Amino acid sequence: MKHREGNFTGYQDFNIYYQCWLPEESLKAVLLIAHGFAEHSGRYGNVVDYFVPKGYAVYAPDHRGHGRSDGERVQVENFSDYTRDLKTFFDMVRKENPDKKIFLIGHSMGSAIGLVYALRYQHELAGLITSGGGIARPGEPPPPRRTGEPLDASMLSRDPAVVEAYVNDPLVYRGPIPERSALSDMRSTLPERVAEIKLPVLIMAGTGRPDGERSKVLHELIGSEDKTLKLYKGLLHEIFNEPEHQQVMSDMEAWLEAHL
Repeated sequence: MKHREGNFTGYQDFNIYYQCWLPEESLKAVLLIAHGFAEHSGRYGNVVDYFVPKGYAVYAPDHRGHGRSDGERVQVENFSDYTRDLKTFFDMVRKENPDKKIFLIGHSMGSAIGLVYALRYQHELAGLITSGGGIARPGEPPPPRRTGEPLDASMLSRDPAVVEAYVNDPLVYRGPIPERSALSDMRSTLPERVAEIKLPVLIMAGTGRPDGERSKVLHELIGSEDKTLKLYKGLLHEIFNEPEHQQVMSDMEAWLEAHL
């Protein structure tokens, strides 16, 4: 496979880093990854290793305030700052791949970014895949977030190597979680709006954390007629990095192939 990295100018002239992995032979479609809170685009090796040899290109930016991109760590003024950057990146990816379908994959916070992006730009996407995301029911408060300390890496995966790599990754933010964030504000408004989303959607989550229940609510309330829920018993937050990730990838591949 071919690997490329670069930068583009995001909203308010922020320097945003991205990387992509391209197949050597013919291209089926494009997977655009929106990563989760505190992490970065380089943590999706299992997705890359599975899909690129099968003819998919994988593109992934580091969100502002994350990884190698500009910005105060894990902070934005408005949640729409993420989607503004993503729109700029999407247009770049579309220009490079004018005739190919683009599927947006959002993990965790990236799931919320993907949902907000789809509310405005779903007509440009072939489909949306969410991992470890979901929503609360309208009127219910989102789950409380532990603040003042780093994320608990043990809740990410049952694979000790994944946890160790996360803890020792210099591009992962390991500082205290902010008391209030734009993500918290967005999570409180999403339940009232997901009925507007009509594009094909695949919702994936492990049941070892609240992700499973929140994903069930998302599946129930999202407006898409073409919607699929895949839950994995006992898997933790990062289903792409769990020991069973090959099964997760296989299920995603089957869904993608049905929507090409």
